[in-house]
Amino acid sequence: MMTKITTLFTALMLFAGIAGVNAQISEECMTTGSVFNEAAKVKNWETARPHFEKLRKDCPTWSLALYQRGAQMLKADLKKATGAQKTAVAQDLILLMKQREQYFPAKTPKGKNAADQAQIMFDNKIGTKKAQFDAFKNAFNTDANSITSAKSIYTRFKLAVDLYKSGEIQLQEVYDLYDTTQLKLNKEASNLDGKLQKLTEKENAGQPLSAKEAKRAKGYRTNLKAFGIFGSSTDGALGELGNCDNLIPLYQKEFDSNKNDINWIKKAAGRLAGKDCTDSSLFQNLVGELHRLEPSAKSAKYLGILAGKKGDVAGEARYYQESIDLETDPLERADAYYRLATKAKKEGSYGKARGLYNKALAENPSMGKCYLSIAAMYAASANNCGANVFDKRAVYWLAANTAERAGRVSPSLAKTANGTAASYRAKAPDKAMIFEGNKQGATVKIGCWIGSSVRVPKL
Repeated sequence: MMTKITTLFTALMLFAGIAGVNAQISEECMTTGSVFNEAAKVKNWETARPHFEKLRKDCPTWSLALYQRGAQMLKADLKKATGAQKTAVAQDLILLMKQREQYFPAKTPKGKNAADQAQIMFDNKIGTKKAQFDAFKNAFNTDANSITSAKSIYTRFKLAVDLYKSGEIQLQEVYDLYDTTQLKLNKEASNLDGKLQKLTEKENAGQPLSAKEAKRAKGYRTNLKAFGIFGSSTDGALGELGNCDNLIPLYQKEFDSNKNDINWIKKAAGRLAGKDCTDSSLFQNLVGELHRLEPSAKSAKYLGILAGKKGDVAGEARYYQESIDLETDPLERADAYYRLATKAKKEGSYGKARGLYNKALAENPSMGKCYLSIAAMYAASANNCGANVFDKRAVYWLAANTAERAGRVSPSLAKTANGTAASYRAKAPDKAMIFEGNKQGATVKIGCWIGSSVRVPKL
């Protein structure tokens, strides 16, 4: 009885809320809207269309559903349209998005809405590439935080590369946008990975996911796959523009006129360090000028790189630690920790290296290469970290899981990470071993420096 009362009360409150929202909407608009919404819900566009057109003309404030369902209808039209008709539908869809923001500004994320319009322009060849790029530029300047589409993030960069090749923007703008694009892709992918990881950990603990959680997990994986594709595509779009053969002449040509410009020096040195163009005399000159103009965490890091090139192990470690102590930018601290970790890994100090890689990840959760390095250390230790053959080979599951995270948090690494994970899984216990040992779903504790556990997959 109580349940029925509660349900009735909820329904009454919902009705009251709708009535309040639509207090200024005519009865005719409400009736038309109801018919449209019911037809649109089941994608009966033929029935929905005349009501959509009437609402759009006479009742633009009826409901947000007018724009949500209407966009679905026009996107369905777009898939079927060809030639001039396709362009007309795309332009109408853009207009509908603008009308949504006009009538429901509080419920329309401005950056995302603008980026979606820019994407439609690009996909349907509306306007010049410069116009499309400017539309994306406006969207990101308006509200970058609301833009989470991997495709939109990538398309803006791809347009920049095309515009450079046609002589419409400078190469430096492409480099700057490359950094911004990778940071944005990594940030959004890391957010998705964090959500997926919570559900994965729940499953690994033996707790089944609800239907809603399973659906969310599937969605996270699908979106993470998209980030992996577009992350790799971003590197592909940059191509040879980002190699040392292009970078060094570009900055060498501008060095004399900019050697007293601290911001230019930082940018140039950072770009060369990021692409491992550190053997050049230009990099050494940049570091010297940077340390002369502004001794800092960055100059200490670069001095560490140069010390490593000279084989000065103690100096390399000292400069990296000095960089960490002075640095306020978490991304730069992460890079310094990564370099220290990699040094420890090469020396065979796996426990120390993992600790430093984890410190790097704490500063920059998108640094997927840390997970790849940790996975490689796990795999290298498989024969030493198990009491029996099954447990030793189970280490490869842990290595594979860790490698996969690299691709999730750093989309540009997805292809490499997934390939690496597959190679590790091929070395893990096969189905026969799992069945014979009755191990499916069991948790294997891994000793030695790893000190972790992994769940055996179900057959």
